[in-house]
Amino acid sequence: MSILVLNCGSSSIKFTLYEKESGLIIHRGMEDRVTDYDQSLEKILSDLEALLPGGLLTLEAVGHRVVHGGRRFRHPHLIDAEVLEGVKSCTELAPLHNPSNIRGIEFAARRLPDAHQIAVFDTSFHTTIPPEAHHYALPVKIAKKYRIHRYGFHGISHGYVHGRALQLLGDMSEGRSGVITCHLGNGCSMAAVKNGRCVDTSMGFTPLEGLVMGTRSGDLDPAIVHYLMSPEGGAFTDEEVHDLLNRESGLKGLSGLSSDVRDLLEARSRGHAGAALALSVFAYRLKKYICAYHGVLSGADALVFTAGIGENSPEMRAEAVTGLEPLGFVLDGEKNEGVRGVEEEITGPGSKVRIFVIPTDEDLMIYRETVKIISAKR
Repeated sequence: MSILVLNCGSSSIKFTLYEKESGLIIHRGMEDRVTDYDQSLEKILSDLEALLPGGLLTLEAVGHRVVHGGRRFRHPHLIDAEVLEGVKSCTELAPLHNPSNIRGIEFAARRLPDAHQIAVFDTSFHTTIPPEAHHYALPVKIAKKYRIHRYGFHGISHGYVHGRALQLLGDMSEGRSGVITCHLGNGCSMAAVKNGRCVDTSMGFTPLEGLVMGTRSGDLDPAIVHYLMSPEGGAFTDEEVHDLLNRESGLKGLSGLSSDVRDLLEARSRGHAGAALALSVFAYRLKKYICAYHGVLSGADALVFTAGIGENSPEMRAEAVTGLEPLGFVLDGEKNEGVRGVEEEITGPGSKVRIFVIPTDEDLMIYRETVKIISAKR
């Protein structure tokens, strides 16, 4: 039997086929620039059917990444009509993501009626955040009515690398560990995990809050939005402000050049002032959150870098940690420089905090959760 993991994004579909018992990958792929989801998903199933001796009947379950589960879905769920309606009710909170996730779920349910459909939520890892980190300082009645609070994202990735960090810590039991995880890609977020529970995360009500990202602004004074929409600030429309903060800001906006750290590092080496500014702001914000979460955890035991930038940019890892030696963060410069895209400890001599690069594997996490659900059902 086999397990299919589907990650239906706003314009692409990533998928991985696993052998159920061993967890070995049978096939991994991606359809990009998707315009017709049913057509693309049909093509994926057709390709996979040719790889399976018993055809699609050997697919026991499909694990779906669902970006937003609100506060309702604290754990992965077997999808039935009630769960699907719950996912749909969160669409207004993730209008760019949940509709695509729902398309994948509904297609798989129609096309593979005998397979279990499992939802694994990006937000569920963060549902353990306590009230002092969960709430914004808004009138409680308004916040409750409109479901405005910190949700957090990239939870599947944070959950995976946190679990792997605990394994690498070895003698550090889950009951007394403090781990800071940094998911740094085009979208960036951090999480503070204490005793196995997420206690804070940098993304909030939407994925816009927090760190500087590829094209997203991250933290900013909310009055800026009001100002931009006023005559004095340019009279931007609501849609224009949304586009500005989500698609034209971050590294791209600061540099005036690119949202890709690789491009900016190369440009900075040639003296490009915009690239230098963008990278320094990115590293500063990252460093500030590391310090904050070190305090939240009353001292971290581990710092983890993951995702595209975190796994492949020794320069940005070094810039984020340099200067934090008094807090116990010491990087091994030589080890750090040689690590790109592989798991490695890069802790320096005398460091009180162990520092790791851990490649994320969200599909593997979804596979594991899917197997747990169907095993429990059986």
